[in-house]
Amino acid sequence: MKIRLRNTAGVVKEVKVGFSWTTFFFGFIPALIRGDLKWALIMVLLAGVAGIFTLGVGAWIPGIIFSFVYNKIYIKNLMEKGYTTESESDKSFLVSKGIIAA
Repeated sequence: MKIRLRNTAGVVKEVKVGFSWTTFFFGFIPALIRGDLKWALIMVLLAGVAGIFTLGVGAWIPGIIFSFVYNKIYIKNLMEKGYTTESESDKSFLVSKGIIAA
């Protein structure tokens, strides 16, 4: 499911909630495209560290982990930057998923 977040300037972002297939297939690139440089760098560094210690075999493990948590991280970061849910149904959905508090 997708939710809509709006900031005070009126900018609306539509964000998917749940598993991130784009992160699963493309790793750090979706974070980079979204302008989330901090998490893109974290993903690259973790994949590099995992790859070094496993001779390249384990570099995919952080990608799989981030596939499950990246959308949640991205929504929380947007809300910290002043974005709010556009509708009550979006807010109640985020509360039911445990992403935000009531």
